[in-house]
Amino acid sequence: MANTLYKSIIKAQPITKGWSEDKKYCVIVAEGTKYLLRISPASRFETWKALFAMLEKVAALKIPMCMPIEFGTCEDNTLFQDGVYTLQSWIIGEDLEEVLPLLSETEQYVLGLQSGEFLKAIHSIPAPGMQEDWEPRFNRKTDYKIKKYHECGLRFNGDEYALAYIEENRHLLKNHPQCFQHGDYHVGNMMIENGELKIIDFDRYDFSDPWEEFNRIVWSAAASPHFATGQLRGYFGGEPPIDFFKLLVLYRQ
Repeated sequence: MANTLYKSIIKAQPITKGWSEDKKYCVIVAEGTKYLLRISPASRFETWKALFAMLEKVAALKIPMCMPIEFGTCEDNTLFQDGVYTLQSWIIGEDLEEVLPLLSETEQYVLGLQSGEFLKAIHSIPAPGMQEDWEPRFNRKTDYKIKKYHECGLRFNGDEYALAYIEENRHLLKNHPQCFQHGDYHVGNMMIENGELKIIDFDRYDFSDPWEEFNRIVWSAAASPHFATGQLRGYFGGEPPIDFFKLLVLYRQ
């Protein structure tokens, strides 16, 4: 992809907030427009190429987000070192996590509904056809965690009940579909711009059981139980099935 806009960057302000290992900047190009610039090591070229393609698919669903604009390798610009870059649209807004406590319970709930509806749309993107079946894939991850738990030498009271729950509910994994996941879907990766909810930071995306995406809903619930309730109802179009909650316990291990 031609790096036309990247070459025209004239000003860059580093962004230090967040946990991503990428370097992030608010940049201004020659004609005056602001963009979000992310720079990763050159070794991650294929990873970011694949992610950029997925972001284009999500954007096509009309999800309000940092829109993918340009992708390429860092060159012909003295402001930055070598690497892989993506340019995305700049959101002029506030972090949802900070805004939620200032809103009414109804407003929090409505934003939660919207986030659930957006997530349902995101999950309409199927996983690649060569993806391993979900049951053996997640069971392998679970077995590894249990092995490491037994090896670490630390125990907590009642662990036998937690381990028994896992064994008794593994059958719920059978025949679950897989889809594209945001990978880190919670209020910390959402913003408000002119009252509109925006979804950001898809860089931890994966292809998994769509219900596993809710393994971070506890963080949203801690910020606002009303938002989290709305998210579930927006996603399921009502109350979630009981098997969802049974599986969520497995996914929170």
